[in-house]
Amino acid sequence: MVTMFFTVSVVNNYALNLNIAMPLHMIFRSGSLIANMILGIIILKKRYSIFKYTSIALVSVGIFICTFMSAKQVTSQSSSSENDGFQAFLRWLLGIGALTFALLMSARMGIFQETLYKQFGKHSKEALFYNHALPLPGFIFLASDIYDHAVLFNKSELYQVPFIGVTVPIMWFYLLMNVITQYVCIRGVFILTTECASLTVTLVVTLRKFVSLIFSILYFQNPFTLWHWLGTLFVFVGTLMYTEVWNNLGSTKSQLQKEDKKD
Repeated sequence: MVTMFFTVSVVNNYALNLNIAMPLHMIFRSGSLIANMILGIIILKKRYSIFKYTSIALVSVGIFICTFMSAKQVTSQSSSSENDGFQAFLRWLLGIGALTFALLMSARMGIFQETLYKQFGKHSKEALFYNHALPLPGFIFLASDIYDHAVLFNKSELYQVPFIGVTVPIMWFYLLMNVITQYVCIRGVFILTTECASLTVTLVVTLRKFVSLIFSILYFQNPFTLWHWLGTLFVFVGTLMYTEVWNNLGSTKSQLQKEDKKD
């Protein structure tokens, strides 16, 4: 599991060096639900109701629509010399292959976590620690790249941290905030993995990405078009179908009617 976690993290980040734009990267990640369901059917021999299949399709399509429409608002800043030519196209194909590999590997890791917890018990803190501590030596091979980015961080504009009054390059402050929020998020995901099936965890994480996308659209004051509303509707209906809200409401209503008749 540690190897898979390290591989997925590195490959996802390295794909950005292979002519893969960030919007395309986000669109690819929206397929995690379908990948998890397919591997669950193949590996765990799971079978789902038609409502589950439909809900996953609706959520995936909804997120794809919102991400795609947001991606159209982003203009590429790359020079033509970098994007033209057969060699650049081959790099792009290699990037697509890397994203596909990382998507399937991530889905497989979620299923492996599910079976691991069933076999050895629910130890989310232990899994979180080993997943992040054991891969650290592997980053030695990426030392030059890490150093180059550290130099870029040091050259960023200075920022005075509120309440503390310390002045640091703003990119280091962003990195610190990212680490803190990532810890809170990943800690919650590892706890959720011990209590829910892999597909449910993937749905929750995907919905979090969707909320982040909507928040970024509103925060940066980008146009919220009719397509965004349609995608949001798909996600909302798909989530309700997956959680079987209507069935639960129906069973609760019938139970209340039975209790009224008894009285």
